[in-house]
Parts: sequence; C-alpha cells; structure tokens
Amino acid sequence: MSETRTLASVSVGDELPSLEIPLSRTLIVSTAIASRDYQDVHHDPDLAKMRGSPDIFMNILTTNGYISRYVTDWAGPESMVKRIAIRLGVPAVPGKTLRFDGEVTKAEVEGDELVIDLSVRAANDLGDHATGTVTVTL
Repeated sequence: MSETRTLASVSVGDELPSLEIPLSRTLIVSTAIASRDYQDVHHDPDLAKMRGSPDIFMNILTTNGYISRYVTDWAGPESMVKRIAIRLGVPAVPGKTLRFDGEVTKAEVEGDELVIDLSVRAANDLGDHATGTVTVTL
C-alpha cells in the first residue's frame, strides 16, 4: 500500500492480507548477526539440536522486526508502531515458510491520532511461532 490508512478505511474485524516469508539459513544467520545476537542457536545447527531445537532458529528481534514490517506494510508509510507484545511458540527454522496473519481489534481516534490494535500471528507448519498484539497509530 502506498497510502497511509484512514479511519474510514479501517474497521474492527478487518483481516490483514497474509504475508509469507520463506526462511533460509542465510536469512536466519544474517539477521541474528545484524541484531548482534551471537547466541549459537542462531548459527550452529549441531549446538541448536543438542539444545532441543530441530535446527538453528530465528531470534526474537527478527521476529519483532518482521511483525513490525507486516503491520506497517498494511497500515502505510505514515504509520507508527507504538507497541508489540508477542509470545513465542515453535521455532522459525530454515526450510520453513513463516506466514503472517492479522486482524483489527480496535480502531479509535484518540486525540489527533487514529489508534489501531491488531491481533497478529506468525506460523509455520510446526505451529504458531509468535502470537500477540500490535498497536499502531496514524
């Protein structure tokens, strides 16, 4: 979307379009490095497996970044993420596709801003990777 949403274009119950991101080993390692997260479970498959994961997995900073992107891609360039509150579930591992879905749960004018609360979910075929809420203002 090239234009920022307006009160007239947002209603409680609106579903956001899905976003699918294929996860590669390079994406997971590079985003961990970019966020200065050098935990071995984000780049060493053997150690990640020793700790109970099926493979290396995406870090929470990257998950938050993708959730922010998902919401602002929908809301528009003048939107501002005010709050992200998520709970992590299954790992986001290489070779899986992470699918983002969301729904508007609140859309109200507060002062001079439109405040939108969204329920968001990121999942792969292992289950829910992240679920929670995002507040964005316009």
